[in-house]
Amino acid sequence: MAQPPLVSIITIVYNGEKHLEHTIQSVLNQTYQPIEYIIIDGGSTDNSLSIIKRYEHRLAYWISEKDNGISDAFNKGLRRASGEFIGLINADDWYEPDTVEKVVAEIGNNDIVYGDMKLYKTGQVDFVLKGNHLYLAKEMTINHPTVFVKKSCYENFGLFDERYKCAMDYELLLRMMTRHCKFKYIPSILANMRWDGMSDTRWMLGCRETLEIKNSYFPDHKIRNRFYFYKHVLAIAIPKFLQKLNLDWITRNYRTRFSRVKKEYH
Repeated sequence: MAQPPLVSIITIVYNGEKHLEHTIQSVLNQTYQPIEYIIIDGGSTDNSLSIIKRYEHRLAYWISEKDNGISDAFNKGLRRASGEFIGLINADDWYEPDTVEKVVAEIGNNDIVYGDMKLYKTGQVDFVLKGNHLYLAKEMTINHPTVFVKKSCYENFGLFDERYKCAMDYELLLRMMTRHCKFKYIPSILANMRWDGMSDTRWMLGCRETLEIKNSYFPDHKIRNRFYFYKHVLAIAIPKFLQKLNLDWITRNYRTRFSRVKKEYH
């Protein structure tokens, strides 16, 4: 009987003591085996290292040292990964218990699989964010914590581009798409994210990086790309304004009915 494929999971963390253990347990308690678990710590000064050491006997590899940002941290983990498939889950996020089992069952001849993500605010479910790679050329429509990529794709098409500080996941997935990697959507919740307390001070940088990335891949569509840049900015700025006016229901109605990235509110 053929052995099930090895799956590598990478967690990057920096001063993430509040939720790191929850993330670790969500990986170690998966219904699927074998899993190779790698943790890349950016030189934490809080209790993160003691949490990691508590589980180090079940880790394939971990390191704590300063890095040059999120992309650099991801790449450190990717260079260590030896699994046939690789997932990335950050220290504020966590998997569903059967996430890896579902991924391995569904990936088949595809290169990249992804699914839905449940977002929590102040400890309560806020909404479920649907994924859809068909609109990836226009905007980021895939939930990166749910993504699993075949190792061969990284070997053939490269790791994260360390020039980008916010939109590195979008650039990577767009690069894979333009190299004709096969995507598959799993209509199931694969990952969870806490978004209360998330800093949004760099959202404009993310919008600018997204525009730069699209111009590099679709240079013949710079006018269209600029249009979507303004749309992207407004899609973030208007909900912030409506929230201040206690008019969140307008945003919820739009995202549920009209947005390409569908959201199911609870």
